[in-house]
Amino acid sequence: MTAVLILAVIACSLGVVSSQHESRRLVTEIEREQAHTRALQEEFTRLDIEQQAVAALPTVEKLARKALRMDVPGKDTQISLDLSREGRR
Repeated sequence: MTAVLILAVIACSLGVVSSQHESRRLVTEIEREQAHTRALQEEFTRLDIEQQAVAALPTVEKLARKALRMDVPGKDTQISLDLSREGRR
C-alpha cells in the first residue's frame, strides 16, 4: 500500500513539473507572439504614414503649380551633375 502511495506521489510530482514546464513554454510563446504583433503594428503605422505622404505629393504639386506658378523646368534649363567617383576627379 505504501509503495502505491509513493508511486502516486511521484507520478503527481512529475505531472506538476510537466505542467509547469508546459505553462512556461506557452507563456514564452505568447510573449514572442505579442512582440511580433507590436512589430507588425509599428510597421503598419510606418507604412500608413508613408502612404499618406506619397498620396499628398500630387496635392503639393497641384498647389505649387497653381498658387506659386511653378512648373517643371524644360530640358534646356536643366543642369545635371555627375556625382560618381570618376566625375569627382
